[in-house]
Amino acid sequence: MAKKDESKPQSYSRWVLRIFLMSVALSALLSLASGVVLEGAGYALAVAVLAAFVALGIAFDVLGVAVTAADARVFHSMAAHRERGAREALFLLKNAEKASSFCNDVVGDICGIVSGSTAAVIVVRLQERFDTQSILLSIAVTALISGLTIGGKALGKRLAISRSTEVVLRAAKLLRLFHIGSKR
Repeated sequence: MAKKDESKPQSYSRWVLRIFLMSVALSALLSLASGVVLEGAGYALAVAVLAAFVALGIAFDVLGVAVTAADARVFHSMAAHRERGAREALFLLKNAEKASSFCNDVVGDICGIVSGSTAAVIVVRLQERFDTQSILLSIAVTALISGLTIGGKALGKRLAISRSTEVVLRAAKLLRLFHIGSKR
């Protein structure tokens, strides 16, 4: 039994390193994509990019909460009846701590950071257009984005808890397309 206890910290350390590397890579990728799209973009496209990052952060927050709230028994029954997505759902629930960390911390936090930098681009462009350096514009945009993000996540948590089975199953069916969590 001592061997099993020793492997847990090493396994967890590998997970922390892996999640760190995924965070760096995903953050760089999303920042690059945002920068490329925003380069020379108009207000409408900049706001659409911002809305996409806010929505993505909310969606992954919902999934992260749903994975921790869902009941595996439902998915065991579905797997016994060979329903699509059931195995992948069980994979998510078996790895709930990691899935929740990835969804809430990695994707959610990165979306928050990238949406903040996108907001900064929008504020700078608005300040240039209206020839002002008013801090009030920056405060207003930041407050609005924070409110939308936090309010969206609050609404999402209710959905994630009350409909955790549906949320996890939808995500599992998407994972199934990429063969993640399935034993094919």
